Amino acid sequence: MNFCQAIELLKRMIATPSPSRDEGAVADLMEAELRALGFEPQRKGNNVWAEAWKHNAEKPTILLDGHIDTVKPNSAWVRDPFTPLEEDGRLYGLGSNDTGGSVVSLLTVFTRLAQTEQPYNLIFLASAEEEVTGVNGIRAVLPELGEIDFAVVGEPTSLQPAVAEKGLLVLDCVAHGRAGHAAREEGENAIYKALRDIEWFRSHRFERVSPLLGPVKMTVTGVEAGTQHNVVPAECRFMVDVRVNECYRNVELVEMIRQNVECDVEPRSTHLNSSSIDIEHPAVRRLVEMGREPFGSPTMSNQAVMPFPTLKIGPGDSARSHTADEFIYIDEIAQAIELYWQMLDGLDLNIRK
Repeated sequence: MNFCQAIELLKRMIATPSPSRDEGAVADLMEAELRALGFEPQRKGNNVWAEAWKHNAEKPTILLDGHIDTVKPNSAWVRDPFTPLEEDGRLYGLGSNDTGGSVVSLLTVFTRLAQTEQPYNLIFLASAEEEVTGVNGIRAVLPELGEIDFAVVGEPTSLQPAVAEKGLLVLDCVAHGRAGHAAREEGENAIYKALRDIEWFRSHRFERVSPLLGPVKMTVTGVEAGTQHNVVPAECRFMVDVRVNECYRNVELVEMIRQNVECDVEPRSTHLNSSSIDIEHPAVRRLVEMGREPFGSPTMSNQAVMPFPTLKIGPGDSARSHTADEFIYIDEIAQAIELYWQMLDGLDLNIRK
């Protein structure tokens, strides 16, 4: 597979609607493409993967992951989101930047690496449901892949290596009071009780600050209470968005929060942890030697559910993701193919300084 074929595949992906949980048609496309390239693809749901060669138990395994699902197009699109359009060096279309460009770049390098002996096993995965962190996405596939020693997660990072990524907690909080008539000194107002805890969420600063990701960030993003004007509310519900740095595990942070607030606190899940990779990892060192600058990413990806070292890097710009008239520069894909090749060809995962 060469650069021109990668661009043509990306155009076909754009023309194939693939919103999260409904990626079947584009999964069919990826399965057919892998088969046409001479591989034996496997599939679970809308996740499609292939091994570069027969597995060697004595070698470590590298996973190349790019997600094939997209968000739904918003109403601000001027161009047709499902019609790939080349214009002024850009390729427009839904999913071009997030993350079709990464998918085709990784697949191109996968096919090149498969032609030469490497000191590792290699798997390419086109994963589903990333945008909704769905249970039928990469989490459903990881048990099928065997032990993974390192993964490259293709996401738009302007081809800079994201060596750390913030995790996510969404908290549902309930402050309890006692109902009463608003005209009399009755009841205990749950809103007033919630205000104390909301102020804590607004002002509290956790002690551990990441040099790459900064502090844990907590934001109250919704409040609901009351049924009518003359009734003191007995309950006030609010939700909190918590962006977690790699200094804390999610379950640890939930317990620390519960110790500091009066309201009930229930996380919607705790599996979307922050991730980080050793700056001395051989892949990171190679990228630094190539002039790339490691950084900490505030946005989430499949890294959040991968329990092994991962590196997020890919063509495109995160600021273009989920926007109207999404695009990727065509030369960004050419640069990504070369960068992935230089990073992975002959990479020895056992080398440390």
